[in-house]
Amino acid sequence: MPFWLWDDDQELKAHPSYRQAKAGEQDAAIDLVWDLAIDFLSELQAKLPLELTYVAPHAREATGDNAIPLVLASACAEVLHGEVETEIVQASRVFHTGAKAMERLLLRPQFDGPVTAGTAYVLVDDVTCLGGTLAELADYVQAGGGQVAAVITLVNASRLKPLKPEALVIRRLREKFPDAIHHTFGIDPGALSANEASYLSGFRTADELRNRAAKAAEEIDLRLRAKGFQLEAQPAPLSQEGDT
Repeated sequence: MPFWLWDDDQELKAHPSYRQAKAGEQDAAIDLVWDLAIDFLSELQAKLPLELTYVAPHAREATGDNAIPLVLASACAEVLHGEVETEIVQASRVFHTGAKAMERLLLRPQFDGPVTAGTAYVLVDDVTCLGGTLAELADYVQAGGGQVAAVITLVNASRLKPLKPEALVIRRLREKFPDAIHHTFGIDPGALSANEASYLSGFRTADELRNRAAKAAEEIDLRLRAKGFQLEAQPAPLSQEGDT
């Protein structure tokens, strides 16, 4: 179940501490979360059970380490009488700032750290757009035997607000692209967010999907080189028999 404060990030970006918090300054993130989120979190006390575990992706943006998600998770644990999980970390840098939908699909985060089987986790982030980071975190938690009880964000800018896609959408993607999603993005269609699944459903053929992914890979390289970064070489999307 998703809970969020705003549908866009205007209020968040207007806070005087936003830039510093996004660049990794913890004190600035504390000021921001205290000013913007405490009343919102207090309202969730009647909607969420006690003793949940709150976990946030330690997102590393191109301008620095975003301090807001982890501070927000700590605030959730304090206000909602739970625990914060800090040992599950985002092990890869994804450079999502300024990325388009296909670029975000290609730049999927990886996570590391212990998941406690049977524990109910709440996924926490400052902003979600396409939902890929939270979908990957959910998949990681569930693969380790944990349960995803809810999602809390300050901003949910997604067109589709739930994180998980409908089963019918995933079934149709499997039928339409039997192998292309796995070979292009390295994931099973069931690990997609609702918005990612909806976006990929708009492609008519697997070749169209792969061609757009190949172009996005070039755009990623140009965007990051302009910022002084370079990703490790990634294999080009593969053409698979059975996908048309």
